[in-house]
Amino acid sequence: MEKQSIIGRITQLAKANINALLDQAEDPQKMLDQMLRDYTNNISEAETAVAQTIGNLRLMQQDREEDVRTATEWGNKALAASRKADQERSAGNGAAAAKYDNLAKVAIQRQMHAESEVRSVEPTIASQEQVVEKLKGGLEQMKTKRQQLVAKRDELVARAKAAEAQNQVHDALKSVNIMDPSSEVSRFEEKIRREEARVLGANELAASSLDAQFEELEDLGEDLEVEARLAALKQGRTPAELGQASAESEGATYHGA
Repeated sequence: MEKQSIIGRITQLAKANINALLDQAEDPQKMLDQMLRDYTNNISEAETAVAQTIGNLRLMQQDREEDVRTATEWGNKALAASRKADQERSAGNGAAAAKYDNLAKVAIQRQMHAESEVRSVEPTIASQEQVVEKLKGGLEQMKTKRQQLVAKRDELVARAKAAEAQNQVHDALKSVNIMDPSSEVSRFEEKIRREEARVLGANELAASSLDAQFEELEDLGEDLEVEARLAALKQGRTPAELGQASAESEGATYHGA
């Protein structure tokens, strides 16, 4: 029941719609702080439960491996006793052969018991492996959601501080006659308008700069051709050869396209 309740809480917290909860909160920052505390506590509890569940699973897996080794050992002992019985029987020692056959039977029985133990624990191990995977997945979701909560809390705090600063500036400006052309506020406003105009011009220029970029690429291609021809001239090739090589290159490019 404890594991199931933890899985349920993990699922509920991981599915929480943070924005919807904040819309309903009277004080979003306080609510986020409380949610962070809840998440931190539940994550800590979930980590403990997951660690315990994994530990129990590993113990069962170790016991299964021990039963597998035990079954193998008894199987080897049964084989050795059976071979010894055959040797004694070949030597005419019937009593000794019967003794070793009985030992082989005992070993086989113990081998079968160990194999039964392995088979009986397999479903439990498989079930626990699924539980562990669910717990791990839910725990990771909780950690991700907590990171989102931290980011949202920090965002709200920053916005609150910015709003407070804007209110302070607004209150200060109330005492200044912003209609006075000689006031510092008017000069500051004019400076801002010039900056806004510059930004508008830059945005408009950036919107039409695609053609200019292609022209720069064409110019770059021409410069590369000039450099290539100059290097070829220095290697002893004639201008006519260079022109013919350039034409063949353009033709190959066209046919390849």
